[in-house]
Amino acid sequence: MKRTITYGDEKIGFSIRFLPKPTSTKQRVAIHVHPDGAVKVDAPEGTDASAVVAAVRRRARWIWQRQNEYRERIKHVLPREFVSGESHFYLGKRYVLKVILHRTAPQGVKLLRGRLEVTTRSKDAAMVRGLLDAWYRLRAEDVFARRIAACAAKASWIKTMPGFRLLTMRTQWGSCSPKGELLLNPHLVKAPGPCADYVIFHELCHLKEHNHSKRFYELLGGLLPDWQRWKSELDESAEHLLNR
Repeated sequence: MKRTITYGDEKIGFSIRFLPKPTSTKQRVAIHVHPDGAVKVDAPEGTDASAVVAAVRRRARWIWQRQNEYRERIKHVLPREFVSGESHFYLGKRYVLKVILHRTAPQGVKLLRGRLEVTTRSKDAAMVRGLLDAWYRLRAEDVFARRIAACAAKASWIKTMPGFRLLTMRTQWGSCSPKGELLLNPHLVKAPGPCADYVIFHELCHLKEHNHSKRFYELLGGLLPDWQRWKSELDESAEHLLNR
C-alpha cells in the first residue's frame, strides 16, 4: 500500500507493510528510511491506514532530514562507465578496474594484484558490466553460503540451515521469505565482511521475530553487539556499492 504526505514544499512517498501482531511484545508503527531515501513503514496487522499516515506525519521532519542526507551523499557520485581506471569494491576493499580487449580469449573476470581484470571481446559498457555482475554473483554465492553457516551456528533458534537466494534489490540488502528463505542482494559482497554478517544476522532474527520489536533488537544485539556500527557503514557506503 502506497501513500504520500506533504512536508513544506516536499512530497514524501512511502509504502506500508502490515505485519502479524507479535504475541509477546507490543508492536508499534516502525518507519524505515532506506539508504537510497525510500521510505518503508511497518505496522501491526489491523491498524487503520489513517493512523499509519498520522504516524508518518509526526516523523516527517526526521524523514526529510534522512532523505536530505542521502541527496547530499550522492552529489559527487558519478555514474560508472566501466572503463579501465575506475574503482570497484569487493569485501570492503577498493580495486582498480582493468578492461582487456581480446577477440579470442575466454571472457571473464579475475582478481589479480589489487586489480579487477575483465577480459572481453567488446569494451561496450553493458558488456563489461554484465561480466562483472556475473563474477560478483558467483563470489556472493560462495561467500554468503559460508557466512550464513557461521552466523546461523550462533543463533540458538536455528535448527535447520536456512536456504538463501540472490536477488538484486534497489532499496534493501536482504529480506526473508515466509518460508524462511533468506534473500540477499549480490552487491552486498562488495561490502566489508562484518556488514554482510549484520544483514545475515538481521534476517536470521526475523525468522524468530517477524517485526522490529524490542525483542528483535535484543536478539540482534546478542548476536552482534556492535550491529549499529556496521549498519551505519553500510548505509553510508550504499551509493558507491550499488552504483552501477
